[in-house]
Amino acid sequence: MDLVLTLHSQTDLPLHQQVYRQLRQAILSGRLQANQRLPATRSLAKSLGVSRTTVTQGYDQLISEGYLETRIGAGTYVCGELPELSLRVASPTAASPHPANIQLSAYAERVQQIPTRARPQRFEIDFRYGTPALELFPIRLWRQLLSRQVDETEVLGYATSAMGDEGLRGAIATHIRQSRGVRCQPKQILITGGSQQALDLIARLVLHPGDKMAFEEPGYTGARQIFTASGADIIPIAIDRDGIDIEQVKAINPRLVYLTPSHQFPTGALLSLPRRLELLRWAKKTGALIIEDDYDSEYRYGGRPVPALQGLDSGGGVFYVGTFSKVMFPGLRMGYLVIPEPLVSTFQMAKWLADRQPPALDQRALCEFIQSGHLERHLRKMRVCYASRRQALVQSLQSHFGETIQVLGDRAGLHIMVRWETDLTDDDIIDRAAGVNVGVYSARRQYLNPTRQREFVFGYAELDESTIHTGIQRLAATVSPRRSDGAL
Repeated sequence: MDLVLTLHSQTDLPLHQQVYRQLRQAILSGRLQANQRLPATRSLAKSLGVSRTTVTQGYDQLISEGYLETRIGAGTYVCGELPELSLRVASPTAASPHPANIQLSAYAERVQQIPTRARPQRFEIDFRYGTPALELFPIRLWRQLLSRQVDETEVLGYATSAMGDEGLRGAIATHIRQSRGVRCQPKQILITGGSQQALDLIARLVLHPGDKMAFEEPGYTGARQIFTASGADIIPIAIDRDGIDIEQVKAINPRLVYLTPSHQFPTGALLSLPRRLELLRWAKKTGALIIEDDYDSEYRYGGRPVPALQGLDSGGGVFYVGTFSKVMFPGLRMGYLVIPEPLVSTFQMAKWLADRQPPALDQRALCEFIQSGHLERHLRKMRVCYASRRQALVQSLQSHFGETIQVLGDRAGLHIMVRWETDLTDDDIIDRAAGVNVGVYSARRQYLNPTRQREFVFGYAELDESTIHTGIQRLAATVSPRRSDGAL
């Protein structure tokens, strides 16, 4: 048999991998034919001047991938049918048929109407919002915590409960009772794949198509899309400096109210205590349900933390949604839902049907991260960092744009909303900023009815103070406070 292999010792590729690759190429090129017998490992090793183990390892890999087969008492042969050939689709002998007329559900048809989010353009200085300062997360510590969990073989099996790791639920219950004033027991906490999954479960389990739903205007697009897909009749409710307008909510008498009361997204407004109490009284009287999305309330830079709406509720109709995407990192994809006690078993079954459990290793590591005090230490450090970055952004905007801009919202969160007094359109501002490699983002996509112009959301968590000042300086050079007609 004409089989010539050339091995090189002066390369990083191990000898057995060289044997494997050259034999595989010989098979695929046809130099070794189907059902052709290969030399015995001992004789090939001798001819190549290598150990028999080297050749055996190469043969074994080819056998495991379906290129070679051993025949008892006869030796090693090239397989009659190669793996690549089995993956090839035969050329059509006739014209391709028309696609099948697949009937989709009403839910799928609503999903198809939701615009696909375009891949964001990246800029040298990017004021995008929603991502924390990843470079400041204690990644080495997190790696150690994960490695420690790998030693526990029980995390490799199936979960015993769809609600999530029992220790983690207890740690979260303690944390949000102390930091947010949430009233709950660990049995009410469901670990979810981020806040999006929590919102999706609520929409599926409490809403019928056509149910009225009150939604902040402007409000979080990701949540609105979930409720749009559910078929809810979403009714926008105005936001002012004290949060959502409760009288408008009462006037429409919705089945469900979605709001971000501790740091309204995107305006940053704080729902006042009188409005909180009035909303809860109305919900208790009517049986309406409330979703409190507490996405970044850990970050407040002035005054005492604002207690959660859920902690004031005596009617048992508030779903409290939290996430670790902002306080830790988005890639963790872990959030939690505090469920009104009578609904726990229903949500547990729905979660079990959806995906069984979040990754067990991550849950165990997160539990230790919280219980050992690492989360609270990280939060304290990041509050100082973000407060400084927010101050740098606000001061820089005011210095360069003066009275032509208005910064909205409380001193909290990871973004600010800016209202501009200029004749430029949103697209004008975006395009001019992009021309100097600065990314800015209009708030219009946060509106159900986007009639307003010149409102922008600036994220600052990912940028240090120097970069923030440089970005606003570039922006001011191209988006002058001077009116577009030339007047001051």
